[in-house]
Amino acid sequence: MLIPSIDLQGGRIVQLVQGETLAIEATDPEPWIARFARFPRVQLIDLDAAKGQGDNAPLVSAICARLPCRVGGGIRSIERAHTVLAAGAHAVIVSSALFRSGTVDLDFARALAEAAGPERVIAAVDSRGGHVVIHGWRTTLPMTAVDAILALNPYCGEFLYTHVDTEGLMRGTDMEAIFAVRRATDRRVTAAGGITTREEIERLHAANVDAVVGMAIYTGQLSLDDL
Repeated sequence: MLIPSIDLQGGRIVQLVQGETLAIEATDPEPWIARFARFPRVQLIDLDAAKGQGDNAPLVSAICARLPCRVGGGIRSIERAHTVLAAGAHAVIVSSALFRSGTVDLDFARALAEAAGPERVIAAVDSRGGHVVIHGWRTTLPMTAVDAILALNPYCGEFLYTHVDTEGLMRGTDMEAIFAVRRATDRRVTAAGGITTREEIERLHAANVDAVVGMAIYTGQLSLDDL
């Protein structure tokens, strides 16, 4: 399954290369909301909230009212997770808050699962150079994505694996890294990071992995009409 991605920054829809360099921006979200309306899942990330630089809460709520969104960005507490779910999100995407002192924070993961329900928790595990990265990919942890997934498996209904090495570059993704994650869990798996072609999406689908795609859609390299 293809899951279109909407990233918000400063009230705009944006696409960043490697999470830093602005490549695309759209001040009017309406055309993209209309284009994504036929998809059963849409990924919505509040980049400002993720970076601790304010948030796009009104826009998040407005989009969630019209699209079936899973929402991430700045979800560092149970209270914040409840707020996002109350705003209309179908599930919350939690990343850096699941790690503390260089390892998985099992106490927080357990508490979040108990409070929100594990089926509404998506654990985001980002990997660069073979290791988990957090805090906007600025902090590298001494563990692999598979290590993190094995520890978090009881506390979420889905994993979002992002292969940071290929994120935003539109050169394809690392299938073997994704398949290693798929083998490590019985939960639903979604992959992101450089997925560019229909062939990649179909190969992932055959392995029971959903594909989050952003840059390739916004540039027109991947046509939604062909999917």
